[in-house]
Amino acid sequence: MRIAVLVPAPDYQEPWAWTYEPQARALADAGAEVTAIAWTDVGEVSGFDLILPIIAWGYHLDYERWLALLDRAQSERWPLINSPGLLRWNGDKAYLAELADRGVPTVPTLAVESCCDADLEEARRRFGCDTLVIKPPVSASASGTHRVGPNDDLPGECLRRPMIIQPFIEEIARSGEFSLMLFDGEFSHCVVKRPADGDFRVQPHLGGITLPSPPPSGAERLAHAALAAAPEKATYARVDMIADDEGTLRIMELELIEPALFLDHAPDRGKAFTRSILSAAQTATA
Repeated sequence: MRIAVLVPAPDYQEPWAWTYEPQARALADAGAEVTAIAWTDVGEVSGFDLILPIIAWGYHLDYERWLALLDRAQSERWPLINSPGLLRWNGDKAYLAELADRGVPTVPTLAVESCCDADLEEARRRFGCDTLVIKPPVSASASGTHRVGPNDDLPGECLRRPMIIQPFIEEIARSGEFSLMLFDGEFSHCVVKRPADGDFRVQPHLGGITLPSPPPSGAERLAHAALAAAPEKATYARVDMIADDEGTLRIMELELIEPALFLDHAPDRGKAFTRSILSAAQTATA
């Protein structure tokens, strides 16, 4: 069984081996031959039984190139897991509005095409809060994400650009953000990610810490509801959620492209992950 794992471009700055190595090791221990290929330079792939985009970090920095790769994968019928259609849907955070329309509790989100001060005022009125979080609709690793208080200027990199605006939820500093890992729709494990003091972003490269955690009450049910609202089945998924300031769990993001899966915190050390991936490979080659 030969599996290609798409990884960042050679000049990508953020460390990524910490998440690639546990996943590659779990697959190799199950007998798979794992090859890392930069997603920006994918050549001939006909010799692979499966292609995993699971470490394709940096796709948001060259999104048109990423979409072209998905078009190629679809036209050439790559055994790509998750599917090109699902990856395309998940790449733009506009999907949060779709989840909300289908009754899935999400962090309230206002999408704007050309962000300006008037949009911030509209968001404050709509959400009933003074402090907001703004981020690009195509982003990852907290890239371009800002907290904007009532007296703060709109960051220049956000002005007149498509952005999504959300209320700042203070509970993230106290309880953190919970991430549930699911493989073939079945819950595997949960972690909680907490920001560094004074920050609200939970990513490790920004000082955030990640700890194993039981899922909060209702979290598994919410994760299943979010995945059921997606347009296609996900072989692997990370569902990020937070409790709002009233204690209601809400989807922060549905990570179906290149999520860190924290297999080192999985009670089975990645066996459920491996089973789902190898099963997908066998189905693809059948």
